[in-house]
Amino acid sequence: MWYIGIDVHKKMCNACIKDLEGNIQKELEFPNKSTGTDKLLEAIEGREAKAVIESTGNMWLRLYLGLEEAGVDVVLANPKKTKAIAEAKLKNDKVDARTLADLLRAKLIAHCYVPPESVRELRSLVRHRITITRDMTRVKNRIHAILDKYELEFTGTDMFGKAGMMWLRGITSKLTELDQFIFDAELRHVETLKGLIKEVETRIAKESAESEDVKLLMGIPGVNYYTALLLTSEIGDFSRFSSANKLVSWLGLAPRVHQSANTIYNGRITKEGSPRVRWALVQAARSAVRWDDHYRTKYQRIKERRGDGKAIVAIAREITVAMYHMINRKEGYRFSTDSFKTKKLKKLEGESNKWAKMMEVPTGGMKA
Repeated sequence: MWYIGIDVHKKMCNACIKDLEGNIQKELEFPNKSTGTDKLLEAIEGREAKAVIESTGNMWLRLYLGLEEAGVDVVLANPKKTKAIAEAKLKNDKVDARTLADLLRAKLIAHCYVPPESVRELRSLVRHRITITRDMTRVKNRIHAILDKYELEFTGTDMFGKAGMMWLRGITSKLTELDQFIFDAELRHVETLKGLIKEVETRIAKESAESEDVKLLMGIPGVNYYTALLLTSEIGDFSRFSSANKLVSWLGLAPRVHQSANTIYNGRITKEGSPRVRWALVQAARSAVRWDDHYRTKYQRIKERRGDGKAIVAIAREITVAMYHMINRKEGYRFSTDSFKTKKLKKLEGESNKWAKMMEVPTGGMKA
């Protein structure tokens, strides 16, 4: 058996191949593209091999899939945990290809979950919406900056709604010529991003309508189809967690545990895991507190003792636990009424149907 540690970078990769005893058999550098994967496979010479790649952005994906397709047993390493293990076990704070190979030989690799392609694509879709909405926020901030410069203030409720946009277009004469040029460009940018957001949200509705797990989670107060798709795509296989508490910890919603002498107390949450999922759960918790008696009562009770932040996180944890059991047992949310679920599913159906209309040929012919 050969053990391959691979240090992945954007353009180049370094690999170290060791045997069972830890002797270096080969070391090589190759490009991070399909031709590079072929070069590594040639170096293995058809031997039985295991490989480890450190998770770094999306730079690992092409190589991982190429090795997996070729029949190599490949694992993805958690960078943070792998570094800690290397420091503790190997007294080495530099996790390079040689170190990865040694950790793989010793069965000390902290694995990362690699979701199937269908889940990865849904992740990309949801993250695409996040990117566009962040772009919109930046554009709006630039528009606000220009308005502040000229001490112009909108007195309505939604400056970027229909009435607000009319007002914005009507004030350009109060700006200098160059600021008019910039301001007009920003307004066009807003309109473009509105169209893109509408398009991606409609596609998200379509994908959500095809997912039984999404429709299941929509029974939880505060969880709409977008939140449900974000949660299911970011978490992936719920059954990989042996308990709901393991999922809570993975999401970084578990409090840190501190011990002093014989006293144990809980601190702030760890904030490990995906910040996107934590954000979605906190937003869901705030919505649930507004609309659901059970969550509102619990929130108020905790808030009185520990404040708003800890109370909302506690609700987010409870939603996570409910979500874990619902997905694994394929059971609906026990406190939801039929009318509540029907209303949310009907809205999802309406949003999903918009995608089919968007894909229709303008002449009324076949769908694209």
